[in-house]
Amino acid sequence: MKLHKQSSRRDEEIPNSQISLPYSPKTLKHPTRSLPRSINYLLKEQRLLFILIGILIGSTFFIFQPSLSLLSTSSEPHSSIPRSYNALNHESLSTISSYNNVPIFKGRVPVGVGRKRMRIVVTGGAGFVGSHLVDKLIKRGDDVIVIDNFFTGRKENVMHHFGNPRFELIRHDVVEPILLEVDQIYHLACPASPVHYKYNPVKTIKTNVMGTLNMLGLAKRIGARFLLTSTSEVYGDPLEHPQKETYWGHVNPIGVRSCYDEGKRTAETLTMDYHRGAGVEVRIARIFNTYGPRMCLDDGRVVSNFVAQAIRNQPMTVYGDGKQTRSFQYVSDLVDGLVALMEGEHIGPFNLGNPGEFTMLELAEVVKEVIDPSAKIEFRANTADDPHKRKPDISKAKELLNWEPKVPLREGLPLMVNDFRNRILNEDEGKEN
Repeated sequence: MKLHKQSSRRDEEIPNSQISLPYSPKTLKHPTRSLPRSINYLLKEQRLLFILIGILIGSTFFIFQPSLSLLSTSSEPHSSIPRSYNALNHESLSTISSYNNVPIFKGRVPVGVGRKRMRIVVTGGAGFVGSHLVDKLIKRGDDVIVIDNFFTGRKENVMHHFGNPRFELIRHDVVEPILLEVDQIYHLACPASPVHYKYNPVKTIKTNVMGTLNMLGLAKRIGARFLLTSTSEVYGDPLEHPQKETYWGHVNPIGVRSCYDEGKRTAETLTMDYHRGAGVEVRIARIFNTYGPRMCLDDGRVVSNFVAQAIRNQPMTVYGDGKQTRSFQYVSDLVDGLVALMEGEHIGPFNLGNPGEFTMLELAEVVKEVIDPSAKIEFRANTADDPHKRKPDISKAKELLNWEPKVPLREGLPLMVNDFRNRILNEDEGKEN
């Protein structure tokens, strides 16, 4: 009794806040009590009927869908064939088999069907060759970004693409790095005529070296394929004629043309080193003399010089005795060669030029025939390090790229003359105003 009383007193002395009562959760309702309520909910307002009707409709669709597809394919045997295949001949259609009644084409897919749209950057894309390349890429459906600092390029060359959502123009010097996301890089940026590359020789070699490094670095980072437009000038004043890609050249490393000649040779070296060392997909094109619309009027190249002088009724300037030879390809032929090289599986280098060889005097006579038979020729002292002969051996391009030039000089020259005549006329009208 005493012990009981003591314990009860202790209990009385402990405050109520310190007494810990055992946890007793709220008792859950028995699930069977809520079951009639669920059934009652389904039965109200015919909910169960609507559920059963929905299940029946869905089951009917899945049961009869295969038979409906069979019926449609039997009534229209080629209804699932894309419209672009309608042009296939009977022989091509005979190569169609089927799997689960879906046609499968085993034969050759027509050009343009299923081709992935590429995102392509063209450095120097506002220049003479670059703008024609941009035209071709846009025409075939690619997205094109042009990078140009407009030293020799002109906005007028690409103005007809302004407003096209698949065309972008960036004013930028490739000597400085740039970050882009593209699939292919056509690296054309560099002044290519003697007048322009001699104007600032240090800048020329920086463009060839630093510009090529920056574009190769971009190709490495984003996994893009890279094409370098090199030049026939890497052969210098050649001792081999015609020049094959295996010829190492005969170049003056300290001459007035070396900024361009050696710059392009260094660019080729960098391109191959990035390929061997970093696994970059590369292509190298060695471009020979090219002519066509959009050339600079006074860039010092022989074709543009002769055409501009003849239109302006000035004597055509021939340097030296006029017996040095060149080969002239029309710009559309070059663009086709560049695209074939980029899309092919061969690295190169590849000579891209027209093997038709003309002396400077013969070229002058052709220009006279096209523009003015009474035009005169004026002889001047030859320039330093001017190659005596230049003719490409394009057998490698013929074999591996299935490419060769198609436009002869006498067909391409009038197209260039019309462009030059319009621009010179506009230039003269601007001076008068």
